Amino acid sequence: MRLNIPLLFFEINLMKLFFFKFSLLLFALSLLGCKKNDVSFSSEKIATTENQIHYAKGFSIYQHKGFSIVKVSNPWPKANKEYTYILKEKDGIVPDSLQQFTTIQVPLQSIVVTSTTHIPSLEMLGVENSLIGFPNLNYISSEKVRNRIEQGKIKELGNNQSLNIETLIDLQPNIIIGYGLDNNNPSLDNLQKSGLKVLLNGDWNEPTPLGKAEWIKLFGALYNKQQEADAFFSKIVKEYLKTAEIAKMAKIKPTILAGDIFEGKWYLPSGTSWGSLLLNEAHSNYLWQETTGTGSLSLSFETVFEKAKDADFWITSGQFSSLQLMTDANPHYNQFKAFQNKKVYSFCGKKGKTGGILYYELGPNRPDIVLKDLVKILHPELLVGYKPFFFEKLN
Repeated sequence: MRLNIPLLFFEINLMKLFFFKFSLLLFALSLLGCKKNDVSFSSEKIATTENQIHYAKGFSIYQHKGFSIVKVSNPWPKANKEYTYILKEKDGIVPDSLQQFTTIQVPLQSIVVTSTTHIPSLEMLGVENSLIGFPNLNYISSEKVRNRIEQGKIKELGNNQSLNIETLIDLQPNIIIGYGLDNNNPSLDNLQKSGLKVLLNGDWNEPTPLGKAEWIKLFGALYNKQQEADAFFSKIVKEYLKTAEIAKMAKIKPTILAGDIFEGKWYLPSGTSWGSLLLNEAHSNYLWQETTGTGSLSLSFETVFEKAKDADFWITSGQFSSLQLMTDANPHYNQFKAFQNKKVYSFCGKKGKTGGILYYELGPNRPDIVLKDLVKILHPELLVGYKPFFFEKLN
């Protein structure tokens, strides 16, 4: 199951590895112009409408009278296939030329999601009660959803690589929101062969903070709550851009080290990854910002130490909740100036009842909060009175 986001700064495939072995993910703004594409199919012309998505690269939504067309174009890195879904409203008439695609009756009455990053969208739209199944329930942090779990209203589905098909067939959800790391996902294939409908979600593969957050609009379309989704996302964009402008007032750009060691390698964000973009928006000098790639770098301790031993701040991957635990894992961590000056920050302190880390669940959906946290940490004089929500200083 894909939980949570990319720890602030890591590529999803690494996130998954961390998640399954540590219950941790890896760390997981470029503004895109409004994309206007013609939607046409071979047998007949469908009236051209404007794409409702402006920041995300991986999906588009075209609204028509009685139905919408959703196109997911980037569900995993280097995907070479586009997936089309038709969201049909009551009494809506879908043209014959669209009958070849998966048709989903909206608004949904029941849903299964497979990543905790999907849950905040349900909550923001007030439709969390429609969630009836999830893989590995312990990783959910949301209090509202945990209450429903305790009431037995949400079923355990195993793990994302081998979902419990028998339980899903019994549940008969209107839709299963899945995701793939590549084009090989036998679990989802088997679900579709069993007659269940699967819609791929590629939010984790978005390269920008606002691009990830805009996937709330997919859930808005699924529940006929487009206006509510647009309103929530507009507020996120407004706060994000406002904070980015405030950060520009900073007089200095502190140097930043990110990540830490996992299985002998130091993983940290590539220079064009979404985590690096957030650090840039926070007006900092991330020491690997000149590198390229949307994922993460894998370096030796010696390479990192040589370049970052004097870094002003250290944003960890979330593996550790104290400086002592860090040195227990690797005594050489205390050689960094940021460690010696106690300027090490982590988001692992805020957890749900069963240990799920809230940042993994909510962070990708609320880049405005993540950015405020970083600005407050790096430039405390700019956000007087603000207390970081996700991040805490390690002692």
